[in-house]
Amino acid sequence: MVIDLNADLGEGFGIWRLGDDMALLDVVTSANIACGFHAGDPLTIRRTCAAAVDRGVMIGAQVSYRDLAGFGRREMEVDPEELCAEVLYQLAAVDGIARAMGGRVSYVKPHGALYNRICRDPEQADAVVEAVADYDRDLPLLTLPGSAVHEIAAREGVATVTEAFADRAYTPAGTLLPRRSPGAVLHDPAAVAARAVRMATARTVTAVDGSQVPVDARSICVHGDTPDAVLLARAVRDGLVAAGVTLKAFT
Repeated sequence: MVIDLNADLGEGFGIWRLGDDMALLDVVTSANIACGFHAGDPLTIRRTCAAAVDRGVMIGAQVSYRDLAGFGRREMEVDPEELCAEVLYQLAAVDGIARAMGGRVSYVKPHGALYNRICRDPEQADAVVEAVADYDRDLPLLTLPGSAVHEIAAREGVATVTEAFADRAYTPAGTLLPRRSPGAVLHDPAAVAARAVRMATARTVTAVDGSQVPVDARSICVHGDTPDAVLLARAVRDGLVAAGVTLKAFT
């Protein structure tokens, strides 16, 4: 059993700090680094990339809608060509900084509303996949099992990697419960760790209605902006290791 553990990092902006990036980089195997459109600024990106390289943590470009005010969590109607260009812009920027720090972007993970939208919207999914293919067809895309991204990416020769979310509630359809719904984000370290272990070993997750949903995931995400994110991530890592799961990046 081999699982990657990823988290969203580099989400500060200017004088505002969000989460403890340095502590989380000591826990995770992959870092989804904000590209400046929902969070992050050049200095934050540079520091986070440098710290990831120092720790041997893989760097992913966390591309987003252009939505700083809404933290990328507001769904948007964007012309496909414009969306493709904006994703390409973000990817190239973070990869350039990562390379200057001695690393590189190894994968792409859309953020927030864009992540959820392209799971069900072939038009926006096609725009994101096109941007990745234009930049580097060898970069895999992280997405949910059952996402529309898989078929579109396969057609374009772009690999996909499935992931699961240890600290998010699931619907019976296998999608993430919207954040506006009560109980959408989980905060109890023991419960989140047990959930991650079940995802990695039994390949299932308990949905909000009590049903068991299959989750064939190669990577598990713990969000970096939630309260006690470091505590949650450490609990997940310790739980996985205790269950005999090997933690290893997928790239």
